Amino acid sequence: MILDQLVQASQQRVQKVPVRERVKRIQQARKMTTPVLSFEAMLAQPGLQLIGEVKRASPSKGLIAAEFDYLQIAQDYVAAGIDAISVLTEPRYFKGQLSYLQAIAQTVSVPTLRKDFIVAASQIASARIAGASARIAGASAVLLIVAILTPVQLQAFITLAHELNLSALVEVHTTAEIKQAVAAGARIIGINNRNLKDFSVNFATSCQLRQAVPAECYVVAESGIQTATQAQQLAAAGFDAMLVGETLMRAPDKGQAVMQLRAGVRG
Repeated sequence: MILDQLVQASQQRVQKVPVRERVKRIQQARKMTTPVLSFEAMLAQPGLQLIGEVKRASPSKGLIAAEFDYLQIAQDYVAAGIDAISVLTEPRYFKGQLSYLQAIAQTVSVPTLRKDFIVAASQIASARIAGASARIAGASAVLLIVAILTPVQLQAFITLAHELNLSALVEVHTTAEIKQAVAAGARIIGINNRNLKDFSVNFATSCQLRQAVPAECYVVAESGIQTATQAQQLAAAGFDAMLVGETLMRAPDKGQAVMQLRAGVRG
């Protein structure tokens, strides 16, 4: 199963970092005073917000961007009026790097999200700290996937993220996972249209599960979003944002692609 392989690879990465170094990262992150741009404040804005993804590859599609000027991509997104940027940092299957996130977070004026398969507290701290200096703020949010965490881990990671002034986008795929996320203290629910067991995509998933999310939570639709019509359906269903990766990454003119997706869905 692809998801099991992704989790295993993430666990192996974490194991390579000495325990003392992991503790140091968390301590550094807790001491940071530099604020990060609020991911939740972005979601609170009127209309359907657009989170553009910086992604070089994926397990299901292989190499997406042979030429990968990640900073230029991020800057193109911002110039087109993107609301936030998601950065893949998983190195083996998505060919991402934490350094991509760090550089983008220090360059752009919009909130950034660390998208990875987070299985350890040190990965959350690493998202908060940018570059070699613990005085520089990094990402604004981290992705936490209910399917790969125990209830105890999920609650602890959400709590840690909030302590570090990070938002937690908690990803779900079923009604049961929505209940788990809410019970753990999630304030932002991400409904993924992609089945992480086989990587198939069903756009209808997000709208089918939307009503199960409590009104007090922000809600984000993820994966399989390709057209302005789909964006309008998400807006009508009451989503606060949509996270779009491959559609934007494959677009020759990313600015035009952003504007096309946003047509008719701004407040």
